[in-house]
Amino acid sequence: MTKQTVGEAIIARLADWGVDTVFGLPGDGVNGLMEGLRRNADRVRFVLVHHEESAAFMACAHAKATGRLGVCLATSGPGGIHLANGLYDAKLDHAPVLAITGMQESSVFGTGYQQEVHLDRLYEDVAEYNEPIVNPAQVPALVDIAVRTALARRGVAHLTVPNDVQVATVGDNPYEEVGPAREPATAPVWVHPPVRPADDDLQAAADLLNAGERVAILAGAGAARAGAIVELTADVLGAPIVKSLMGKAAIPDDSPFTTGGLGLLGTAPSEDLMDECDTLLMVGTNFPYTKFLPKPGQAHVIQIDVEASRVGTRIPTDVPLVGDAGATLESLLPRLKRREDRRFLQRYQEKMRDWRQRMTALEDPERDPIAPQYLARALDRAAAPDAIMCCDSGTVATWAARHWHATGRREFYLSGTLASMAPGLPYAIALQHEYPGRQCIAFVGDGGFAMLMAEFHTAVRYRLPIKVVVNNNNALGMIVWEQMVLGFPEYGVRFGDPSPDYSAWARGCGGFGARISHSSQLPGALQEALAFDGPALLDVAIDADEPPMPAKVTYQQAVHFAEAFLRGQPHKASIATTILKDRITRLKS
Repeated sequence: MTKQTVGEAIIARLADWGVDTVFGLPGDGVNGLMEGLRRNADRVRFVLVHHEESAAFMACAHAKATGRLGVCLATSGPGGIHLANGLYDAKLDHAPVLAITGMQESSVFGTGYQQEVHLDRLYEDVAEYNEPIVNPAQVPALVDIAVRTALARRGVAHLTVPNDVQVATVGDNPYEEVGPAREPATAPVWVHPPVRPADDDLQAAADLLNAGERVAILAGAGAARAGAIVELTADVLGAPIVKSLMGKAAIPDDSPFTTGGLGLLGTAPSEDLMDECDTLLMVGTNFPYTKFLPKPGQAHVIQIDVEASRVGTRIPTDVPLVGDAGATLESLLPRLKRREDRRFLQRYQEKMRDWRQRMTALEDPERDPIAPQYLARALDRAAAPDAIMCCDSGTVATWAARHWHATGRREFYLSGTLASMAPGLPYAIALQHEYPGRQCIAFVGDGGFAMLMAEFHTAVRYRLPIKVVVNNNNALGMIVWEQMVLGFPEYGVRFGDPSPDYSAWARGCGGFGARISHSSQLPGALQEALAFDGPALLDVAIDADEPPMPAKVTYQQAVHFAEAFLRGQPHKASIATTILKDRITRLKS
């Protein structure tokens, strides 16, 4: 029997773990690993990307959507460096990802050789497990430990392998007979532990929730697979449900219990609820924007999180419940008393009806330039009931949060905690690989799309029918408003004319591409793009002066906004006109 090389053995071991896809970009630092992929092509497919950052984003999206390990591969030096942004996305959003990188031959370590970057040192902050494989005997043990650690800790693991080790034969250990140690015999086995809090803690939580008069629930990404039981809990407690942006799809947007999102991209009813509740149940969220949470001492807090270190990090917590969201609520629910007085819930249901009317009024199909709210809503109406939206960071996230409805089987993914630009397109590609029968939509800004637009060609090459909708304001839109809300006139944030025609790039790659500049063109173009049998892109010119207004404008924000105008804001006339139109529309609604 022919012995395996280390490169072959690593890929074969990943296949034993159930890994079926590796995203990456070859280079001379990973030739041995690429040969391992070639020899295991019947078990593991290799997805070739144009930029390593995309490979890491794709692995992260795969992990977020499936709960399984995502794997990315990059060569030594610059290739491994390029992975870092996508790996931090995985770290901060708790997605299990394994990064495999190459290194120079071990004989030249420390000599300043070409591309000599010690990636294990570079990754010290991002990785939960981070090891070089310097001896063939370390395989498969280190692969097993890396995979198990990434899954158990919901984070990043990293293995880096020198070129000479990649092509060495597994089993050739010159120290085997003389050394005191023997390599461990491991197995590709890991079981998700059924984490459930202690009975005393569950009862303490139930006592607080039963005693509360104005109970609210805040649900996050950790509640993604427990949405139904979160709604049951809300029904028993008569409690409205607020959602973090990462938890948008955990509870359907048309649920009678939800008041929508919280924060700068959230709703006014959700802000009101956080100011009024006397008891807050946090489910699977470590919501970072503390100024939107109840003030210390205002409310009793019960927090459910599977990671004990995250409980109580944002707000004083009366009862920490360390456990899986679904398993914990299943144990908690029988201890709760049904609240017959529904007035608190009904009041927030009425507030939410008013808010939805306000948002609908902003989705004006008659406006030119196109209102970004109308673009998001038109996409929402045209998309499939089980569509998956992959959203970018920036103003586009505001429009998606408020005007794209995660109902039924729809899903919603973005770079939540890192809030990186550019993951929307790689996310959609990764998820189209995983779910070939579903509509995968990248809703992206022009700034983010331009960063990794080469990956549209990747979608064409693999015949992936992703749909890309570019919310094109020819600017770094969110930064425009962030500068102004600090009292500064905008600077260095507009790309200038002429705006690039991204639809031409899509057509040049071999996909569908159309540029939309008037509202009347939008419904037909969306239908055509969504029906196209292959990758399709709509480049939609939207109103560049449409502000992503917070749910409530504070006095200080208004003052700073005015200061920006007085200090020479260059687009103040068109911005003022847009704000006035929006204000009139809201008042009419």
